Amino acid sequence: MTCRIHPSILSADFVNLEAELGRIAGADAVHVDVMDNHFVPNLTLGLPVVERIQAVSPIPLDAHLMISDADRWAPLYADLGLASVTFHAEAAIAPIKLARELRARGSKAGMALRPATPVEPYLDLLAELDMLLIMTVEPGFGGQAFLDVTLPKIRRAREAVDGAGTGLAIQVDGGISLSTIERAAEAGANVFVAGSAVYGADDAGAAVERLRSLADGAAGA
Repeated sequence: MTCRIHPSILSADFVNLEAELGRIAGADAVHVDVMDNHFVPNLTLGLPVVERIQAVSPIPLDAHLMISDADRWAPLYADLGLASVTFHAEAAIAPIKLARELRARGSKAGMALRPATPVEPYLDLLAELDMLLIMTVEPGFGGQAFLDVTLPKIRRAREAVDGAGTGLAIQVDGGISLSTIERAAEAGANVFVAGSAVYGADDAGAAVERLRSLADGAAGA
């Protein structure tokens, strides 16, 4: 199982975003957190800024929409040409329809679950998705501590994915660091969002490689 690292620009210097993207050019994708101050109590970026990031980024964009009314807004992010767009199950009225629309517009479709949202009601939807994001902190703010209580949910999701043979990626977001990434990888995650663990390092590129090495080692164990 190949592990991928998606640094989150939520921890980057927003005044120098183009330079900050260059610091993570060796990563697999850049994770862009879109928050609307409604679904989560924070406000970050919107369509115009994400469009500009898409234009200058040396690596693909992985948008995580922590927004209300995902059915309306998520397709507009796919229209920007993003590699993947992830909406929250809790914010979507018709998740299957939305996932199909994202794919039809050229993006991979991801669906996110908050820590307390069980995965079982959504197992029948996995074939409609390219990625399942299991939040390992409450969405809305960076720098939170990893919630180990989410590990059993990651394991259950991995068992379901492997059993269905869909090749679905399982992403984790929140508190991913040198001290937690192995636990998440052992549980079955293979895409890791890391913010401060990457952008808080003197050498962001080296931090990406170190995280990837730890995840690959744990996933192969």
